[in-house]
Amino acid sequence: MSIELYNQGGHRCLMFTDLCDGAGEAVQSNQFLVVNDGTGAVIDPGGNLAYNELYLAMTRHFPPSGLAAIFASHADPDIIASLDRWTTATPAKIYISTVWERFVPHFCKPGKTTGRIVGIPDAGMRIPIGSSELVALPAHFLHAEGNFQFYDPIARILFSGDLGVSMLGGKAAATPVTSLEPLLPKMKAFHRRYMVSNKVLRLWADMVAPLPIDMIVPQHGAPLAGPAVREFIAWVRDLECGIDLMGPGHYAVPR
Repeated sequence: MSIELYNQGGHRCLMFTDLCDGAGEAVQSNQFLVVNDGTGAVIDPGGNLAYNELYLAMTRHFPPSGLAAIFASHADPDIIASLDRWTTATPAKIYISTVWERFVPHFCKPGKTTGRIVGIPDAGMRIPIGSSELVALPAHFLHAEGNFQFYDPIARILFSGDLGVSMLGGKAAATPVTSLEPLLPKMKAFHRRYMVSNKVLRLWADMVAPLPIDMIVPQHGAPLAGPAVREFIAWVRDLECGIDLMGPGHYAVPR
């Protein structure tokens, strides 16, 4: 299923969801395509379970062979396990944290990533896409050690990786949510386990609060739109998670 998140003045953002539903036990995941001035970039292309469906769905909107960039928020299998196939089918450069730069070749056959990996420094960077750019925003430890989100200043969309995830699938994952409260039961347990600490969440909230954001779109679950954007930023600012919740009982030798 493809959902058009933005389409104006030659700039498009699309979300693909539930492409690997037939796998049964696999986690639901979203993949994204950004096109500007005839240049395309895919964000978090997913694993092998999603590759065929994503490739076919993308051809209806943009020729995959014309992709200039693949953006990876981090190095989990549901983010980039399909890289071996993308490096064959496209000439795209691979943008990922320098923390994971030397791990990426493990997903591919020898030599296929040579000269194609661009390490994103910890401070982030601005990456041209056509006549526009995507901004790689630091999101370290949310949840990976080297982690980035990608902000589209034209569409005013923040592609947020695993931050903002809700455990939804099907049509629910494809429908933007404008009020956070009904979604919290599908978000709370994930964020308390997968985000590392409240300190990092507060630093992130301070960074993104001044940005004009119309939509936060995570890698799993539904996009957050309208009032839900600011409600989410306020919610995570005060959320205890990760190491905040750890105690001696979590580090005991099993009986």
